[in-house]
Amino acid sequence: MAIPWLARLLVLFYTHSYIVTLAVVLRTDNKTPWANEFERIELSCLIESITTVNPRIEWKKIKNGEPSYVYFEKKISGDLEHRAVIREPATLVITNTTRSDTAQYRCEVTAHNDQKIFDEILISLVVRVKPVVPRCSVPKSVPVGKSAELRCVENEGYPKPQYQWFRNKEEIPLDPRSSPKFFNSTYMLNSETGTLRFSAVRKEDAGEYFCRAKNDAGKAECDPQTMEVYDINVTGIVLGVLVVVAVLLCITVGICCACKKGYFASQKQTGNNYKAPAKGDGVDYVRTEDEGDFRHKSSFVI
Repeated sequence: MAIPWLARLLVLFYTHSYIVTLAVVLRTDNKTPWANEFERIELSCLIESITTVNPRIEWKKIKNGEPSYVYFEKKISGDLEHRAVIREPATLVITNTTRSDTAQYRCEVTAHNDQKIFDEILISLVVRVKPVVPRCSVPKSVPVGKSAELRCVENEGYPKPQYQWFRNKEEIPLDPRSSPKFFNSTYMLNSETGTLRFSAVRKEDAGEYFCRAKNDAGKAECDPQTMEVYDINVTGIVLGVLVVVAVLLCITVGICCACKKGYFASQKQTGNNYKAPAKGDGVDYVRTEDEGDFRHKSSFVI
């Protein structure tokens, strides 16, 4: 009775082996690889089982939802044409990565002689880019008690860098209460945007400031810039206001005096001030109200 059971086990074993052998199966060592820009990276596509001697192997790059061929008909194409090779049987090796290589890559293998003729592996590649020197903005001078904002911007690094600020070569902590040197400072530091904002500047806040942009690929810093903090001269401001008021008062008094003395009075000429011309011998002139001039009244008597 033991022989039939053994026969059944052998049949199941061979049947299972037959099914597995006739199926193309892929795997990868890393579905989410990363590399720094200009480095070498391998996108592994390993064939675990296959019976077809010459399977069709293709690689496609998917970026912004749009697929494009990377490896087709045994040739590298697209922007990887001179920067990539295929390592047998199906691994894609990029010899010199760039930031544009960040995308999803799909390895596809078609085996026509297998029962399961198709399989694919999707790999997400991230190429990290070192930040460049950030653009820093530091006010040159700020009065005590006034607000001030320091800005730091970097647009090349990938992933997006984090920002750090330094004063006199010492890092400024995110929370001023975590350090005795900055405990009384009134700043807010945003490491995501690179903004350092003081709500009320103190004399102790003066110094040389610089910013650092940092991500997994590296870091970069801007040159130090000096921020001066000065006291507001209240006495000088008050004296200046008094001088301006005094000058305005003098101008007003002078204008009033000039008006009283008639310097600004206008002289108007009226018809009653008109002086009549002298009468000629034997001729009378009469002025009419309508015409405003003189009319001949009598003639010469011979």
